[in-house]
Amino acid sequence: MSARPRITIERTERAPVTVPELGQMKAERRPIVMVTAYDHPSASAVEDAGVDVVLVGDSAANVVLGYESTVPVGMEEMLMLTAAVRRGLRTPLLIGDMPFGSYEAANELAITNAQHFVKQAGCAAVKLERGGASVDRARAIVRAGIPVMGHVGLTPQTAAALGGFKARGKTASQAAQIAEEALALQAAGCFAIVFEAIPADVCEVLMAKMEIPVIGIGAGPATDGQVLVFHDLLGIGSGRSPKFVKRYAELQGELVAGVERYAREVRAGTFPAPQHSYGIEPHELSEFRRYLDQETLAGGDADSAFSGWLG
Repeated sequence: MSARPRITIERTERAPVTVPELGQMKAERRPIVMVTAYDHPSASAVEDAGVDVVLVGDSAANVVLGYESTVPVGMEEMLMLTAAVRRGLRTPLLIGDMPFGSYEAANELAITNAQHFVKQAGCAAVKLERGGASVDRARAIVRAGIPVMGHVGLTPQTAAALGGFKARGKTASQAAQIAEEALALQAAGCFAIVFEAIPADVCEVLMAKMEIPVIGIGAGPATDGQVLVFHDLLGIGSGRSPKFVKRYAELQGELVAGVERYAREVRAGTFPAPQHSYGIEPHELSEFRRYLDQETLAGGDADSAFSGWLG
């Protein structure tokens, strides 16, 4: 099936992106560009590149923190990373990903942790996964005044229970479940939803029912926008990438090559060169040499000792 026709409009003013603007972009068929980032340098890069939305995803767990999955990452780590991203952004809408265990147990817990993302990390919105009880949590957070983005299809926090990291919706029953979850989240007041690893045809059929922006990742071209992880799209890191990732650069090789060149120069004695070193006036160096020749240095107040030596 063919994707819906798009109207491409260049952003001429870099005013901060808002939740209502994303709805307007959907209405005008302007594709929404979203990137998942985890630190200040990557935030600065996507800011300069002109993206619309930045998600600080719990995928930070395995992308930058070294965990085997997203499950172990906690609120303190997510808040630290999100605050760092906030300091690198001026324009994109910032969304914090609520980690596993931060919202499932009760509405009060969900609201409290969502508030932490807003008050401590400067988020405009939060994201949570799945339908079911998450629909109730989303509704509660929205009623507390915080915009919520939903997430259906492949949901990494529960990937093990769903049979691993693989596409969802490849059977009629799975597709129906995704539809029910998406529509329930929409009815709960979510301002947008991520569709992850869903067959493109299923996504296209379901889009007719979606009144809020849908951001796809491995869900085909029919969505209102796309999201990729900063490290995936730039080729940073090792290991296999999901099928839905397109690499727009291969920076891992450049990173390794740069460090290897540095190591070779250090071992060969060619770095640092004179242009990488600081200088001192000859007469100041001469005075310092005289000081070292006449004083026994055994700690203490060096400034006082030098002043006493000068008289």
